[in-house]
Amino acid sequence: MPETTTLPRPPFDPEFVPFLTAMDERGRFHLTTEMLPPMRQLDMTEVQLDEGLHARGLERRSITVPGHLGDPITLAVIQRIGRTGPAACAYAIHGGGMMFGHHLGNLDSYDEWLLVHDVVLVSPDYRLAPEHPDPYPVEDCYAGLVWTAEHADELGVDPNRILIVGQSAGAGLAAGTALLARDRQGPGVIGQVLVSPMLDDRDATLSAQQFDGVGVADREMTRFGWDAYLGDRRGGDDVSVYAAPGRATDLAALPPAYVDCGSTEVFRDETVTFASALWAAGVQAELHVWPGAFHGSTSMMPEAVLSQRATQALREWTGRLLDSAV
Repeated sequence: MPETTTLPRPPFDPEFVPFLTAMDERGRFHLTTEMLPPMRQLDMTEVQLDEGLHARGLERRSITVPGHLGDPITLAVIQRIGRTGPAACAYAIHGGGMMFGHHLGNLDSYDEWLLVHDVVLVSPDYRLAPEHPDPYPVEDCYAGLVWTAEHADELGVDPNRILIVGQSAGAGLAAGTALLARDRQGPGVIGQVLVSPMLDDRDATLSAQQFDGVGVADREMTRFGWDAYLGDRRGGDDVSVYAAPGRATDLAALPPAYVDCGSTEVFRDETVTFASALWAAGVQAELHVWPGAFHGSTSMMPEAVLSQRATQALREWTGRLLDSAV
């Protein structure tokens, strides 16, 4: 793979190298605003999505609720067909750099939680930057969480068993939503799952420099995302901890966290720093840094040995949390 930096960096896991080499041979990916609309679309119709859910014993409904400033947003509610009684809720926030992605995308990754642990999955269709910059995305996510807790009976959700989940930008939004819930005395949250979180707009870490033009989500893409989200405030003093939780200096009284990343990804150092800050604040956190994993490798190459290890670790942590919260 072509090198765009002279900094030494840890190697990618050998099982991932052919995939990354093929991606580089197609040419480096340079994101532009014009590319965002198709990247916000599902790769199937909603009818096809629902047919796939039904084939797996699941069903979906969509509910319109008040988002930031009272404007309407949609929550997707997915559960096992025929499920009854109050259940744990996985409040799942999709990734995409705060700019793209879809709240109905990647739902099959939650099948085990839905079918084994019988959770109710709630996925907010938060509004996206740059059309809706900070604070819209995180405030929409928080508003959806509040509505979910307040309408727990209607949803069949136990309001005392809500788990916030996110990957990449979704994990950053999950962390920001947890901070809002703490600071506003909002819904109680039993845990937060932060997978390769996008946490800090300041672009000051060594891993950001190491993975500049290397890997999948690199420094260029993350800068583009933060610019869309924060505009000319990126990297300055006027950025809230809810927008960029990596800036938070007080992480006390947050729910326990599962935090993971790859050793060969741009978000590695801010992820490790955040986990360390949780520990310093007396919060329990389980941190995994998967050696040689690139950003999104578990989703893009789920059959790889390292991906299977990461999936199993999250499965065990989630199982312990959900079982202990019964």
